[in-house]
Amino acid sequence: MDTMSGLNTRAGAAAVAAACLVVAGPAAPAHADGEGQHHAVPAAVGGPLLSRSGIQVLPGKGAPEIPSELSSLSWMVSDARTGQVLAAKDAHRRLAPASTLKTLFAVTVLPNLPQTALHKVTHADLAGLGAGSSQVGIQPGKSYRVSDLWRGVFLRSGNDAVSALASMNGSMTETIAQMRAKAKALGAYDTRVVSADGYDAPGQVSSAYDLSLFALAGLANPDFVRYSSTEVAEFPEGRKANGTVKRHFQIQNTNRLLTGAPGLDPYRGLIGVKNGYTSHAGNTLVVAAKRGGRTLVATVMNPQSGVPNAVYEEARSLLDWGFASAGRVSAVGRLQSPPSVAAPHAVHPPRAEEAGMANDVTAHVPGGGGAVWLAGGAGVVALCGGVLLLRMRRGPFRPFRRRM
Repeated sequence: MDTMSGLNTRAGAAAVAAACLVVAGPAAPAHADGEGQHHAVPAAVGGPLLSRSGIQVLPGKGAPEIPSELSSLSWMVSDARTGQVLAAKDAHRRLAPASTLKTLFAVTVLPNLPQTALHKVTHADLAGLGAGSSQVGIQPGKSYRVSDLWRGVFLRSGNDAVSALASMNGSMTETIAQMRAKAKALGAYDTRVVSADGYDAPGQVSSAYDLSLFALAGLANPDFVRYSSTEVAEFPEGRKANGTVKRHFQIQNTNRLLTGAPGLDPYRGLIGVKNGYTSHAGNTLVVAAKRGGRTLVATVMNPQSGVPNAVYEEARSLLDWGFASAGRVSAVGRLQSPPSVAAPHAVHPPRAEEAGMANDVTAHVPGGGGAVWLAGGAGVVALCGGVLLLRMRRGPFRPFRRRM
């Protein structure tokens, strides 16, 4: 719930009118997706304001301005506990997701495979990898724990690790079918899965809204949180039948907002999630961070500025804005799933995966996470006209509460 108070009749009416003007625009635009196809965004998904083009924000008294340097084709910042969308730009625009689609892969497959299970990789497991795919370096004929492969997915964005896990999950074809079903179950109707690893494929698209949904679903799984927040790990060259390993090499998470990079500081309170890049998708990023009891999710797709590390800097700006906006903006929509999807449980900080494996991984989850809630909600458009009319009729603008 949001609260606005302390405004007289004229000032209150003006403030509400100004908020409405910010989001003026066509109700259900046709966006070009990553393959140049156009589609009408269903107004009911997340609320009608999220179906509008351009930046959507409902600022209250003292709200900071949206960062001026944002150049991404699409972005969104949301509250992970309530599902409220604090601000967004073209939330349902369908764009190529690159490796951020691995969030959906993880949400779909993680529950299916025991983390301690061993898998001997075959040549068939690695068949069909796209040219230039990012890989962690698994080798046919060698065995790996499922936990090894997941670190390869999250830290090195290894398409080879995705292929091995998909094979364990039945097959790549079956896994893609499961991912499509999971996206539909979560209410992610902008997403079309063609390749499980996010490698560019004709017709493969997602949106800032859908990727944020996948992040919320992932944050409800302690394994997802642990892997996505791991900065550095020891990756085996192969394991013996009993699971032991003699030689390994170090891998580092490619999410620079988690680990930092020259000229780029790590973000304080970052939990992790997933970054991506392809020549077609550009840079994409989904991150979560916790500060002061609040957990926010920021999704950024394809910055256009050309500035080094733009995807990370723009995500940082959105997170900073979101934390500074607490209690000062009204939600423009809500991340929501169909009623048949149960609300996930609270995020848990990383834990030791199993006895004897504590030295395999160095985790970094400042403050853990908050509870995650996916729920339905009413639209926001009626607020603008209805509240303005009521305030002008009733005189002094008294505090009110709005439910979504």
